[in-house]
Amino acid sequence: MKRSIIIAVAAIYCTIIFSCNQPKGNYKSFTNNSELYIKTVKKLNDIVLENNFPPMIASRNYAYANIAAYEVVAAANANYNSLSGQIVHMPAMPKPIDTSNINFPLAAILAFCKVGNTVTFPEGSMDVYVNDLLHQVDSVGMPEVMINESKKYAYTVADSIISWSKKDNYAKLRSAPKFTVDDVDGKWLPTPPMYAQAVEPHWKNIRTLVLDSAAQFKPVPPPAYNVVNKSSNFYKAVLAVKQVGDSANKEQQETALFWDDNPFKMNVTGHVMYATKKFSPAGHWMNIVGYAAQNANADFNTTVYAYAKTAVALFDAFISCWDEKYRSNYVRPETVITKVIDANWQPFIQTPPFPEYTSGHAVISAAAAEVLTNIFGDNQSFIDSSELEFGIPTRTFPSFREAAIQAGISRFYGGIHFKNSCIVGSEQGIKVGTQVVQKLKMKNN
Repeated sequence: MKRSIIIAVAAIYCTIIFSCNQPKGNYKSFTNNSELYIKTVKKLNDIVLENNFPPMIASRNYAYANIAAYEVVAAANANYNSLSGQIVHMPAMPKPIDTSNINFPLAAILAFCKVGNTVTFPEGSMDVYVNDLLHQVDSVGMPEVMINESKKYAYTVADSIISWSKKDNYAKLRSAPKFTVDDVDGKWLPTPPMYAQAVEPHWKNIRTLVLDSAAQFKPVPPPAYNVVNKSSNFYKAVLAVKQVGDSANKEQQETALFWDDNPFKMNVTGHVMYATKKFSPAGHWMNIVGYAAQNANADFNTTVYAYAKTAVALFDAFISCWDEKYRSNYVRPETVITKVIDANWQPFIQTPPFPEYTSGHAVISAAAAEVLTNIFGDNQSFIDSSELEFGIPTRTFPSFREAAIQAGISRFYGGIHFKNSCIVGSEQGIKVGTQVVQKLKMKNN
């Protein structure tokens, strides 16, 4: 509650300061501003955080909202190509007949917000933000006819995206059967402290955007379960997790915490249980897109393009990863260690409620890094301050790929993944990201 109040007060303060600094008639520079779009995506990110969206659902929220904004950009600028047809099942988007009274940056933001409102809950979560934005553009002199025409076109595009999104099987999966847990050696079991049900076991059935199928980049099977032979690859992997958990150095622990990205961690103190929230992995990478755009001094259109392309990669990467998770249904290290080695052992960070192989962090981070490298270049250093609001210091990374490698291995340091799962997951994610880069020709050279 305190965090929500602080965010609300800060937003109001920023609104007052921002709008007061804008002279009348300067609406073009006000809307055609990459910082405004970054702020808008962060608003959706905060809503996703506050309402406990699981990471794969969060990726869906970001993908459709950013695609809506991108399609407005593509309609206004011949340097950008619509995703219609490139994403084979995506229908043609409506084109404006008369562009004279459309402010396309404003329309892009409004399209993003309308789709964001639809794919999140509670209903109308972004209404206050939108109303405040419209008040601001009015206060800096945007003609009423332009506000109305921009809104009209934005909502036409948004409605098309929303209609298309409803055919991706998401609604159908809300009533899909729950995952059946088999108490068999080597298979996933719920872990403490919540012993929660498996999250989104049917996510592989979500319609992909760029991948040919959820199983297009099916990884090799994980090592066979074997705790009898102490020389087996599986038992060695178990011991490696326990060892790093028992003797992780400060850097390894801080890395695990920085990339923890647990949208709903259950804390237990005696008889008291309470939850704390952080950005999901997808939300963390949405923040990184913003930092990348700021570092590159990217204009509005490039910023929207970067968010949309990265969001597509995150969306498909989660589908690819979840396809393998529930195929292999692999046991978590915590389950094995507490059963056969040390009943009191705990991982450094909390084990999430779904099977182990492959590492979701590794897959989605590698996919996002490939896209961002394609857009902004390799060896582009950046400062990631995503975790500051959770009391975790900033980190500087020499490149997106290095950040992705660290994100992947952080799950091993945290004691919730086998090292092999992080390595194979990164390889899987690179393939997904490369596929997005190769198949989507969004920006003309």
